[in-house]
Order: sequence, then C-alpha cells, then structure tokens
Amino acid sequence: MASRRHVQYTPLALDDMDEGHGMLKEEDLRFAYNPKALDRVPWKSITLALFLLALGSALIIMSFFIFTGHMEGERSQAYGLLTLGILAFLPGFYETRIAYYSWRGAPGYRFSSIPN
Repeated sequence: MASRRHVQYTPLALDDMDEGHGMLKEEDLRFAYNPKALDRVPWKSITLALFLLALGSALIIMSFFIFTGHMEGERSQAYGLLTLGILAFLPGFYETRIAYYSWRGAPGYRFSSIPN
C-alpha cells in the first residue's frame, strides 16, 4: 500500500477552532442533553423483546415435553429446541426486565437503555 507523502496539510483557521483544545466549535448533537429523548418509549423494541420472551419460553417448554416423553421426538431435537429457546429467551427477558423497571420508575432504569 503506497503512502501519500506529497499531500500538504494546512491547519484550520483560528476562528473555526476552540481556544483550549483545538477542536471545532460546532456542538456534536450525539452528546446534547435532551430530556424528551430519555422518556420516549421504544414500542417496537419492547414488542420484539416480548416476542423473543414468548418464543424462547415456548421452545424451552417444548424441549422439556420431548425430554419427559409427553411429546414425540428424539433427544437431539430436544437439545436443538432447548438451545434455540435459551438463545431467544435470554435477550427477550433482559429487555423486558429493563422495560418493566423503567415503566415502574425504578432508580437506574430508563427507556433510553433499550436500543431502538
């Protein structure tokens, strides 16, 4: 990979820079505090979390029924259902728990903790 040593860089004009840190004066909107953004309820994410929780629970229960002989199936099918059930249940439970505690107003839990 060839380097570009012939490129000439010029410093920014002083009026575009911050006095102390040499950074641009424009405010980065990602870090701007907006109290309304913290209180928005991410309904799509909560719906997905509830779906994953229900799907994971159903798959775990089905694998339990196969293990105990209440449903027809082989043990390899039960292990597969158990693995998929755990993989669906854990994130669904985690996000649902955050949504529930945020709704209850528990300290340290906010709807902004749930990704959109």
